[in-house]
Amino acid sequence: MTDFFIITPEDILYQIKLSCQLPDMIEAIATRKIIADAADKAGIKIKAGELQQAADNMRSLKKLIKAKDTEAWLEKHYLSLNEFKELVQISLLSAKLAHHLFAEQAEPFFSAHQLDYATSITYEVVLDDEDLAWKLFYALQANKISFQDIAHQYIQEPELRRVGGYCGIRCRSNFSPEIAACVFTAHPPQILKPILTQKGVHLIWVEEIIQPHLDEALRSKILGVLFSAWLKQQLEEIKIVVQI
Repeated sequence: MTDFFIITPEDILYQIKLSCQLPDMIEAIATRKIIADAADKAGIKIKAGELQQAADNMRSLKKLIKAKDTEAWLEKHYLSLNEFKELVQISLLSAKLAHHLFAEQAEPFFSAHQLDYATSITYEVVLDDEDLAWKLFYALQANKISFQDIAHQYIQEPELRRVGGYCGIRCRSNFSPEIAACVFTAHPPQILKPILTQKGVHLIWVEEIIQPHLDEALRSKILGVLFSAWLKQQLEEIKIVVQI
């Protein structure tokens, strides 16, 4: 057996084909070209300071604290320093282009979809027996048992049982439609009536509904949603010619 293999660009392209990844690669290339072209037409420029800050942010995100960490990461991904700069630049261009195209639409979009960005703090126990679920619900209503007691008695998964069925802070899309409709019309703190789904019978305690505010994090998220929809439309409208 040979001690090493020489892998050529042709080998890489062929493997991408065999892995059925070529359509994704083509879409990624087209997306990069669309962003660069649109940014150029809009006159969007990147200043040296902005590029440096974006590069620092990316290194921080990837936990590349020391210079040797960055060097090792670049080597692992077969990237030169200039290619890393290009990677940072396209990311920064995307953000600036999204702001250029949709900054004025973020607030109207938020107003129209405000319910989608509300979050809730809930605790949940899923049972197999509907009659038992109703019995426990009425016991809760009468203060004959606590939700924590139910969680410790009926939740099988150890970690979930230890936290009393705590589900964390979740938005509407994290729930099935039938559960979301009940959770986000609750008046916390409230125990919901048992909800029957394919997973079982859900006993849910809604501790809090957190109404959204259009802060910078949410504004950035909305810009990302609008920008992704725009990119998808651009990809559908352009003709891509692949020469291999």
